[in-house]
Amino acid sequence: MTKIKSYNSLSALYQDNNVAQPIEQAMDFTIHRMEKVHPNPVTSPIFRANYFSFLVVKSGKSYYTIDSHKFDVSASTLYFTNPGHLKSFGIEEVVNGYIITTSEQFLKENVNNDVFSEFHFLLSETVPPTQLTDVQLERLLNFCEQLETAYSNTSALRDKILSSLFVVFLLNIKEILMANEQFVIALDRDSEIVQQFKKDLEVVVRSDKINQSDLKVSAFAKAQSLNAAYFSTVIKTKTGQTASYWVQQKLVDESKALLKNSTRTIKSIAYKLGYSEPTHFTKFFKNATQMTPRHYRKSVS
Repeated sequence: MTKIKSYNSLSALYQDNNVAQPIEQAMDFTIHRMEKVHPNPVTSPIFRANYFSFLVVKSGKSYYTIDSHKFDVSASTLYFTNPGHLKSFGIEEVVNGYIITTSEQFLKENVNNDVFSEFHFLLSETVPPTQLTDVQLERLLNFCEQLETAYSNTSALRDKILSSLFVVFLLNIKEILMANEQFVIALDRDSEIVQQFKKDLEVVVRSDKINQSDLKVSAFAKAQSLNAAYFSTVIKTKTGQTASYWVQQKLVDESKALLKNSTRTIKSIAYKLGYSEPTHFTKFFKNATQMTPRHYRKSVS
């Protein structure tokens, strides 16, 4: 049985599978022209992507899969995918357009620490492609060209320019999606459960001091007045991952952010995240990242 690999960046996916032209990636944000990175038809293996992807397709023929769902993609199409899902893609006719990828950490550090409140659509699961009007397509392609120019800029203000442009890009996507009936239908009760779970998880993790009991799956189910077994089934079905997985990923992301962006001691971070002993936090972090908190902080300092 072939092992499904997970990737934290687009460059790692491309390099490992030879499904695109090699790209360099020095930050948790990328933008590339599809016709340049995929100049020929190609089919990818199944993989897990731990980043957001946004694709604006001008022309061409392709498809992508998310967990058990398959979507065909034609000209004048917008679609995005969330971290954590099992994915694959196939390009049948060379696609002209843009692919943008970014991480949750980049969004929180450069867009807004509370990014999911403003752009709640990012929490939506398994969203079908959206057909764009000529005006919508032209507008998004224009923003992509500006982002591409900013991305290749080497000035000290590059990240600020990128983040400002990307906010406007996201606002335009939000406007398009919320006017799309198919997208609104996709926000059914199960999707609402997933979104609320991720919002609740965000609130817990961002609290001054986490209580480990608040991170139990049963606690998140109770917050929505749901049976824990049903809640767990919905989360697994809609996201492809268990609720426990998402809790662990959120703790890892928060741990990394605190280690990188604060001067807190590792002991203080451990207590903030609800660990009674720093050694327990170190064990958790190392199991998740293969690095100790101290080594991780040193690697990003």
